[in-house]
Amino acid sequence: MNVEDEKFVKVFITLAVIFIILIILLFSSVYKINAGYRGVELTFGKPSEVVSQEGINFKIPIVQTVEKYEVRTQKIQTIADSASLDLQDVQTTVALNFHLDPGTVNKLHQEIGKDYKIRIIDPAIQESVKAATAKFSAENLIVKRPEVRNTMQNLLTEKLGKYHIFVDELNIENFQFSEGFDAAIELKVTAEQMKLKADNDLKRIIVEAEQIRTQADAEAYALLRKADAISQSKDVVQLKLIEVQEKQVIVQQNAVDKWNGILPMITGTGGIPFIDSSELTSRYYSNEITS
Repeated sequence: MNVEDEKFVKVFITLAVIFIILIILLFSSVYKINAGYRGVELTFGKPSEVVSQEGINFKIPIVQTVEKYEVRTQKIQTIADSASLDLQDVQTTVALNFHLDPGTVNKLHQEIGKDYKIRIIDPAIQESVKAATAKFSAENLIVKRPEVRNTMQNLLTEKLGKYHIFVDELNIENFQFSEGFDAAIELKVTAEQMKLKADNDLKRIIVEAEQIRTQADAEAYALLRKADAISQSKDVVQLKLIEVQEKQVIVQQNAVDKWNGILPMITGTGGIPFIDSSELTSRYYSNEITS
C-alpha cells in the first residue's frame, strides 16, 4: 500500500468515526415521552422551566438529561397505627389514589425528587390518619366510616397539594382494633340484639292485649245493645198492657152508663146472663198487641 492509499484509509476512517459520532449525537438529542408521562430536562442538573410533553422531544446531547414522571393516577396502600378519641388502639389500612400535577413536575423534581412517595405521601398519610381517628371514638370510626374517610381525604388533599400532588380518592380498607375491644363490641352488639328482641316481644304482647281488649269491648257492647233491646221490648209490652187496661175500664164504664136497668129477657137454669165487657176488650186488645 502506497502513501496515498494510506492517507485515503486514514481519511475514510476519520470520516467514518465522525459520521458515527454524529449519528450517536443525533439519536441522543432525540427522546420520547410516552402517554401518561411528562419529562423534566436537566441542564447540568438544573431543571428546565418548561415541562416536556408526550411525544418526540429534543435535547442537547451530553449537556442535557431527562427525568420522566408518571402523571397518571397511581395507587399506594399504607397501614397506619393510631389511637381513637377514647384512647383505643386502632390500625387503619388505607388506599390512596393520586396523580402528579402534569404542569409542575419540574418543581416537584426540584423540591422533592423522584422518591416523593417515601418522603411526602407516606408521612402525610400517617399524619392524616392519626389526626382523623383522634376526632372519633372507636365505635364511631365504624359507625361514621364515610365521615372519617372524608376527614382523612380533606387533610391529605391539603397536605399533598403543597407538593404538586393531587388526591383523587381515599378509601379505608380496614380498621383493626385490639382483641379486648373487639370482644367488648361483640358483647355490646349481643346485648343490643337481646334488648331489641325484648322490645319486639313487649310490643307484640301489647298489641295482642289491645286486640283482646277490643274484642271484649265489642262483645260487651253487643250484650249491652241486646239488653237494651230486651228492656225496650218489655217497656213496650208494659205500655200496651196499661193501654189495654185503660181502654177496658172505659168500655165497662160506657156499658154501665148505657144500661137502662132492664135485664135481658133470656133466662135459664144457669141464672141471669150478663155480658162481661172486660172479656171482650181483653180479647180485642190481645189480638191488637200480637198483631
